[in-house]
Amino acid sequence: MKIEDLRTRVHETITEFLRVQERVLAEVSDDCLPLVRYVADLMDGGKRLRPAFCYWAWRAAGRPDDPALVAAAAALEFFQAAALIHDDIMDGSDTRRGAPAMHRRFAALHRGNDWSGDSDRFGASTAILAGDLCLTWSDELYTGSGLHPAALVRGRAVFDRMRTQLMGGQYLDLLEQATAGRRPDGALDRARRVVRFKSAKYSVEQPLLLGGRLAGAGDDLLAGLSAYGLPLGEAFQLRDDILGVFGDAARTGKPAGDDLREGKRTVLVALALDRADAAGQATLRSLLGDPGLGADGVETLREIITGAGALDAVETMIGELLDRSLTALGGLPVDETSRSVLAALAQAATGRTS
Repeated sequence: MKIEDLRTRVHETITEFLRVQERVLAEVSDDCLPLVRYVADLMDGGKRLRPAFCYWAWRAAGRPDDPALVAAAAALEFFQAAALIHDDIMDGSDTRRGAPAMHRRFAALHRGNDWSGDSDRFGASTAILAGDLCLTWSDELYTGSGLHPAALVRGRAVFDRMRTQLMGGQYLDLLEQATAGRRPDGALDRARRVVRFKSAKYSVEQPLLLGGRLAGAGDDLLAGLSAYGLPLGEAFQLRDDILGVFGDAARTGKPAGDDLREGKRTVLVALALDRADAAGQATLRSLLGDPGLGADGVETLREIITGAGALDAVETMIGELLDRSLTALGGLPVDETSRSVLAALAQAATGRTS
């Protein structure tokens, strides 16, 4: 099976599921329909990497193609949507995937209809509801996927742990911004922990483990999938951190330098703060987290990060993590089709420009 076929099938599963949810909410009121339609617009994009890792772990465990597994894997996209919606509220982001972020879109709906009250507050409140719906729907789609109940029980512990640990990782991310400059020791280690639990595990490792558990894989294969997935997930997020500072907005769908305006304490920033000279460190601390940071300020911070060698260091880390991942993949007892697709997914996850 081609990766493209899976993306189409996941998209079709999501579309049909949301049609059902539209009917469910229409029983409440037609006024609720933007909740579904705005989520559908958000979920129309995306790389579908998480369902792909889940699906190919299932196949790597020797199981045949199964539409029910595709539905269970598509549940990961709803969890991802919930994380994105809530993350954008917390970060005050204006855009996502080249369109207004969910809270901005609901604020515009309020403003455009000249409703009473504060538009931004309405936008944030309704976006929280949309994110909560996506969390609910992720569970509903997983449970109703059609897989045998015994398989769903096998996967449940991974599914639940993934969702809880992401919330812990998100909290650590917020904590780093709130305590910026007050805990200089161990900043790089803390940044890497955020990478691991906010992104690496739920983006790659846990979808792989979910697919493996659903398939009834043995402990050896699960350990091998983890050895392939965790370093790859870290590399995936490190690439995202680079794109958040140096990416092309036309490709990433977010304004260039947004991570700098939000004051994200990424590995890239931690390395720059550690390696820059005194003047560079002072400028970084002065400008980082300034919501009004303009193009000149972004360029200044880019120059400091590059000049300190932080960009090259993170690129080296990505390469080393990818090598670890592919080495682990080479030792997995899986068929060559699964190995080939998982290798291609690794390259796509780390070499992307958006």
